[in-house]
Amino acid sequence: MRADIYLLYLLLRLMALLPLRALHAIGGGLGRLLLWQRGQMVQNTAANLRIAGPSLDDAAQAALLHEVVIESGKSVSEIIKVWGAGAERALSLVHEVRGEALLDAALATGKGVIIAAPHLGCWELLNYWLCRKTPMAILYRPPRIAAVEQLLRKVRGALAPEQVRADGAGVRTLYKRLAAGGTVGILPDQKPRAGEGEFAPFFDRAALTMVLLPRLAARTGATVLFAFAERLPRGTGYRIHLLPAPARLDDADPVVACTALNQGVQDCVELAFAQYQWQYKRYSADGLISPYDRENG
Repeated sequence: MRADIYLLYLLLRLMALLPLRALHAIGGGLGRLLLWQRGQMVQNTAANLRIAGPSLDDAAQAALLHEVVIESGKSVSEIIKVWGAGAERALSLVHEVRGEALLDAALATGKGVIIAAPHLGCWELLNYWLCRKTPMAILYRPPRIAAVEQLLRKVRGALAPEQVRADGAGVRTLYKRLAAGGTVGILPDQKPRAGEGEFAPFFDRAALTMVLLPRLAARTGATVLFAFAERLPRGTGYRIHLLPAPARLDDADPVVACTALNQGVQDCVELAFAQYQWQYKRYSADGLISPYDRENG
């Protein structure tokens, strides 16, 4: 491990001694700073919230934006605890699990399980929890800075999932793992590359949606479950949620399947609306106008 990455790891370990409540307070402060700066991240968030909540008046939109950006700040600061404390100590912060029987039943069939984990709540803690239940491979895109991968391997330790690159060989690996009855994790709201998705409604507006997950489900017969780790109030810990997939997610019609996929994501988001990563540009331009253009905000 590079010396600078190792020093960063030691800093994480030191800062992880702070209680979660203190780290969330720091994250809340970061969120307030972002709101004051009103940069592109906040602009994107505001645009998405207008799409998701068109019936809200200006005051309600502003209050929701404030809450969402504060939660975004917490999602950054809590990583210090999740990575720096070590997997087992981090998992002691999980105080409730809803839907665990769904996962147990799916694993018992031996037909493979696909975990659809949206950008919601604390997904790194969810990874730990899932990997303690069963070995798992996740589809990912390598970080721009190669040395960061060393840090991720170090902090995740024994509960690290197998990381499968998002390329042709990686997709074939996922098929093989599911065919053997294994478990894979995919971010179902990751915007696909051009030509690798279909437009389907997400909060009543068309969003480019991946076809990979529905195809994996259709071709392997694997069970699809949606999952996320909800951040509890006042830094008290987390609640794991596992939800069944909507019907027809494995439909032969890709638009029907992607509509079901987005509905599954939306079902999760509605349980912890402010904890979704609303700054992500899920929506495309209508004609020449993007919903993320500053002049349209």
